[in-house]
Amino acid sequence: MLRNRHLLEELEREFLSREKRDLEGNLELLDAMWEEAVHLQALPPSDPLEGIEVDLRIARTVNSV
Repeated sequence: MLRNRHLLEELEREFLSREKRDLEGNLELLDAMWEEAVHLQALPPSDPLEGIEVDLRIARTVNSV
């Protein structure tokens, strides 16, 4: 349980202000992760529509709120 929420929020703001956003680096990381998933045969799915019912049910629930 947090005792001082304001201190945590200040810490988060300070961390985010120091963090440099690197779009190119993030895209390279994404490409590497995709290649690793393909290598492990986790992606692409053999049946792209597998599990779509669950995704649709979650989307309906989230959008109704």
